Amino acid sequence: MHRRIGYLAGDFVVDGRQKAGECLAFLGNLRGGVPARRITELADRLELDLSARVKSLSKGNRQKVGLVQAFMHHPELLILDEPTSGLDPLVQQTFLDMVAEAKTAGQTVFMSSHIMSEVEAVADRVAIIREGRLVALDTVAGLRARSFLRVRIDFAAPVAAEEYTGLPGVTDLTVEGATLTCRVDGSPDALIKAAARHTVTGLRADTQDLEELFHAYYTGEHSQGAADDRTA
Repeated sequence: MHRRIGYLAGDFVVDGRQKAGECLAFLGNLRGGVPARRITELADRLELDLSARVKSLSKGNRQKVGLVQAFMHHPELLILDEPTSGLDPLVQQTFLDMVAEAKTAGQTVFMSSHIMSEVEAVADRVAIIREGRLVALDTVAGLRARSFLRVRIDFAAPVAAEEYTGLPGVTDLTVEGATLTCRVDGSPDALIKAAARHTVTGLRADTQDLEELFHAYYTGEHSQGAADDRTA
């Protein structure tokens, strides 16, 4: 099991008296042996000083030790809990490259993260857990297909809110002078046709990113979808 699984806990703790290189060699031996050049290669990529004692390392550098020990033996399964905690942006990108390489090599990666941009960058499928229950499991594209648009329309002259109230899929409608903002679930066709009766000077429609989708599940905006996922 040690040979086949790479694991990084959310709070990575090892013997602080050891040098980073000694610690990694010891953990490598527990997994059936890891070539020294493999450890050095990963340490160089992550800019980790193998000669430093673990207790002298910053949080970010201790996290690098954790990443090296998880990846160094080419495990079939990687389980990573908040793996980029404490890392600077450049090292975060190196980590994402390492995950992509593991994926290409046929390894499976389970990653827990609250940084939605990195989940979006590397995940094939995304699971959202709320109060200990799985409320969504889909591809990023699949989750986005359930999302809504936030629309802003600027007109050449003020318009009446009554023209847009009750249009299919339109909610959270606000009209302030010549600017209309709203949420659109489903097709925006009815809204666009209604807006076309006036001179439109600006139009912006934003889809939800993964972070907004995550918050939508937690605030109950996708409660029906959550119920459907639980019974699927």
